[in-house]
Amino acid sequence: MTSDDQRERILSAAVKLLADAGPSGLSTRAVAAAAGVQTPTLYRLFADKDGLLDAVASFGFESYLAEKRAFVPSDDPVADLRRGWDVHVEFGLANPAIYTLMYGNARPGRQPVAATENRAILRGMLERANAQGLLRVPVEAAVVAIEASTTGAVLLLLTQPEQARDAQLIRPLRDVVLDALTERTSPRPDHSPIAERAQSLLGIITPAGNTDPVTDAGFSVSEAGLLREWLARLNEAHPSRH
Repeated sequence: MTSDDQRERILSAAVKLLADAGPSGLSTRAVAAAAGVQTPTLYRLFADKDGLLDAVASFGFESYLAEKRAFVPSDDPVADLRRGWDVHVEFGLANPAIYTLMYGNARPGRQPVAATENRAILRGMLERANAQGLLRVPVEAAVVAIEASTTGAVLLLLTQPEQARDAQLIRPLRDVVLDALTERTSPRPDHSPIAERAQSLLGIITPAGNTDPVTDAGFSVSEAGLLREWLARLNEAHPSRH
């Protein structure tokens, strides 16, 4: 039996053991026994228990990642984010043991490879929305907000009796979070995202009465004027998407 065969056999046994006994039953000795291998073989392939847990989480998460990798973007990035949220929640509720291992066993400085890939996919979806001027916050802030709300909500549902784990219960949270992070309508077709944002910021820092938000923040009068001039030029330099 090759090392790859042994590795797959161990991971298959670990996923089954995880489903039957939960994370607490996932000891290296129990996994090795279930896979029919010696414990030293397990350590040779996975280095330590943390390495095994990481590999088990990624192995169990593979079907979810396969669906996310095959995700075909639509013309509406915000609708795609909603669809991605639903896929994430559905997987978590259908695979509670794997999901809890993935997200309920947080270890500072360590994250399963599958979680890292899932974050990269989410970031790509948010970057598409940002490129169309539909994101109200920086991409990384949106990644954290969506990850925190989805995983927190799913883990909360998983503490409930199985018959009470209804995805519809957290659907309002999805809508509240995504509505807060994204624009409800697309920018005007005659303006680029850069122009839209420059124009918005220009409106925020325009003096009102005797108050100038820029000089009040510590900038000189000439610096404030230069900033407004640059924003006006950005707005004029990107007038159209065509």
